[in-house]
Amino acid sequence: MASSLTTASTGTSGSEKTFFGHPRGLATLFMTEMWERFSYYGMRALLVLYLVSGGADAATGSQGGGLAMTAATATAIYSVYVSMVYLMAMPGGWFGDRVWGARKTVTIAGFVIMAGHASLAIPGQAMFFVGLALVAAGSGLLKANISTMVGHLYDGPDDPRRDGGFTLFYVGINLGAFVAPFVVGTVGEKVNWHLGFALAAVGMGLGLVQFLIGTKNLSPKSNVVPNPLSQAERKSVLVKVALVFVLAAAFYGVIVGLGVYTLNWALVPITLAGLIIPVAVLVRIKRDKDLDKTEQSKMTGYIWFFVAAAVFWMIYDQGGSTLSLFADDKTADTVFGFGFPATWYQSLNPLFVMALAPVFAWLWLWLARKNQEPNTIVKFAMGLVLVGASFFVFIVPMNMAGDGTKVSPMWLVTIYMIQTIGELCLSPVGLSVTTKMAPQKYASQMMGVWFLAVTAGDCTTGLLSLAGVDLNGTGIIAMQAALAVLAGFAIYMYRKKVQGLMGSVH
Repeated sequence: MASSLTTASTGTSGSEKTFFGHPRGLATLFMTEMWERFSYYGMRALLVLYLVSGGADAATGSQGGGLAMTAATATAIYSVYVSMVYLMAMPGGWFGDRVWGARKTVTIAGFVIMAGHASLAIPGQAMFFVGLALVAAGSGLLKANISTMVGHLYDGPDDPRRDGGFTLFYVGINLGAFVAPFVVGTVGEKVNWHLGFALAAVGMGLGLVQFLIGTKNLSPKSNVVPNPLSQAERKSVLVKVALVFVLAAAFYGVIVGLGVYTLNWALVPITLAGLIIPVAVLVRIKRDKDLDKTEQSKMTGYIWFFVAAAVFWMIYDQGGSTLSLFADDKTADTVFGFGFPATWYQSLNPLFVMALAPVFAWLWLWLARKNQEPNTIVKFAMGLVLVGASFFVFIVPMNMAGDGTKVSPMWLVTIYMIQTIGELCLSPVGLSVTTKMAPQKYASQMMGVWFLAVTAGDCTTGLLSLAGVDLNGTGIIAMQAALAVLAGFAIYMYRKKVQGLMGSVH
């Protein structure tokens, strides 16, 4: 499939194949990531709907056969799951750097993800949670290393093709995410939940086959373990991991033995860990005495961006939970007489990203030429205000649907579009500012720190759900909207202070 997208190189060898002018290995990574995102977003589109299916919070007339959970529990599980995917990106990067190398780590990750989706395809609550854990672990391993391999294809950071290569790779991500709800979502929601999860496993299987066939086109650097563990370090890690597992097994053995175990005994500790770990990581870096005064100042400034990003993702990631449940239960499922399942709404974000990302790239360049481009702080403020505004808009259809009326799908289309515009203001800028403000000592780890902002935001949502807060109520929606808008105004009002902490970074 990738070969059909290759062209003759304009380099020294006329027979050399390239992928739209880029190293041929990019086609392998493009297709691998596209199929991995197909499996991930297809399963994610089904997740919350499957959890509530058969219960009181499921849409009237919806397919049964799910786990019959409440909307609050389903939202908590969804939030914890998404947060763990991003939390696992840090140990995933560690495995690539110190144990297996990027290529081997991605291969193992592919098998783990496929096994996870296959587990979800087997009915039963036990296999469901095993599947979620495997998909989260595998996604973390893959996410941290496949982007590294894209970088390996180029001659250092100054290679003029590098940015274009990552742009093509980003298209692969969104292409997989766009198609998945139409295939996995439709089959899962309208035919059989577990058949939908099985299709997600097939998608990851195709991506893995594509990767294994195309490894010959990847850079030899992808096989290298940059900083391998010494024998003593390996032994220490194994002892610590074993100790953690023994303590966890003993603790939960006692809980089960006493007959007091509930799902919250698993969800609450994981959710709290998802909040504590990001704070602990930031504190550890901030207190590192090896950092000079300038690096310390930049880390203080970075904390502003981290907190702002956590607030943003807290709202944004509810597109697959709160908004998905609203789409299923309270939104009309026909347009001009054409019916469609609720999972299709999950295709809106990647569609808008692919349509609007080139526009924003052009807009920032055009404003830069006129010396009017907003700086990083202003872009962050814009992203927060926009995601808050999307939830203020959400209040309108929520009130309209209060009497059982099915609202127009255009409400959700508008909300997802506003959120995507906010994402394009904040997410790419956040990735960039993370690399620019990273202390030299933590240069390779800071991207994982950025992902921890997603973990913190989603775990906040999960903790609210576990505490019994109804995230589908207009009051809490309004509070979250106000929080995001206020955070946006706060970072804008203190922009001079934050800019001072950032030093030469703009």
